Amino acid sequence: MPEKLRVAVLGATGLVGQRFVARLSRHPWFDLEALYSSPEKAGLRYGEAVQWVIDEHPEDYVWGERLRPLKPEEVAREGFDIVFSALPSNVASDVEVELARLGVKVVSNASPLRMEPDIPLLNPEVNADHARLVELQSKRGWRGWIAKVPNCTTAILTLALKPLHDEYRVKRVTVATMQAVTGAGLRGVPSTVIIDNLVPFIPGEEEKMETESRKILGTLRGTRVEPAGFKVTAITTRVPVLDGHTEAVFVELEEPPATADEAARVLEEFKGNRIKSLGLPSAPEKPVIVRKEVDRPQPRLDRLAGNGMTVAVGRLRLDPVTGGVKMVILGHNTIRGAAGNGVLIAELLHKLGYS
Repeated sequence: MPEKLRVAVLGATGLVGQRFVARLSRHPWFDLEALYSSPEKAGLRYGEAVQWVIDEHPEDYVWGERLRPLKPEEVAREGFDIVFSALPSNVASDVEVELARLGVKVVSNASPLRMEPDIPLLNPEVNADHARLVELQSKRGWRGWIAKVPNCTTAILTLALKPLHDEYRVKRVTVATMQAVTGAGLRGVPSTVIIDNLVPFIPGEEEKMETESRKILGTLRGTRVEPAGFKVTAITTRVPVLDGHTEAVFVELEEPPATADEAARVLEEFKGNRIKSLGLPSAPEKPVIVRKEVDRPQPRLDRLAGNGMTVAVGRLRLDPVTGGVKMVILGHNTIRGAAGNGVLIAELLHKLGYS
């Protein structure tokens, strides 16, 4: 690639923002030029303002970068090729829409607008073809575009479901999650609430899994996504794990595999939805791996598979009750389920000519 693309991160000091900063600062295609924050932190050097808590670090130059105040007009004037948004949901929608209107191309981790029909909700190995929905956004009067990263649990789930859906056609999915505390953000779960405990409710999470999964695994027909025909029912819980969402999944299938080994082969041979040939730097060699040990996957042992971008599947068995399979899946919530996926989406959109 002859010249790096100029990029920026909005909401750079939060957990997902830190992941974006770490990965973009050493990215072979992207040149991280600017970090934006809330007004009270603007003007501070990044190293002064951020409470760094993740297990990977950016290039040294980042610590000395001055945080900029987030003003859409000023961001647009900078002419970045792509802007990555890790903004809180309560401010993301208005800011991102204004940026797109002004001509900025935004890859966003925030939940607002994910279900809008002309905004792609991308998990690249699963639905890369949905990327062309960005072309429709000009009808809104936008000169830029918005592409969305799925909910963290949904990104992990749909990556494991895609090979099974392609081979056997999914009829119904029942899932119970055990979600890490980092899924709630830097200060999301007080220690007195989560230590020695499990919280059996995460606001809005079940609804996101039940709707987003069907959009991601849906079929693009012309200018709209026809949602997948199956239903998803979910229970989501928070557990005292730092990183890595675990999901117990029961999948009813139209044409079940003859053996669990056959289903495992289908999962392990999955290479992704036509993105393998694009040479995207963040794409893992194997999007899905199958662990044969009876006690895997585990967050501490498996969350960093594929540099955090691979979903690990274990306890894979035929399920005579559902007429399908049951399994435990695990993925890194702030990498595959957030910033890492966002970077992969940007790589995909660039290679497809949308940057």
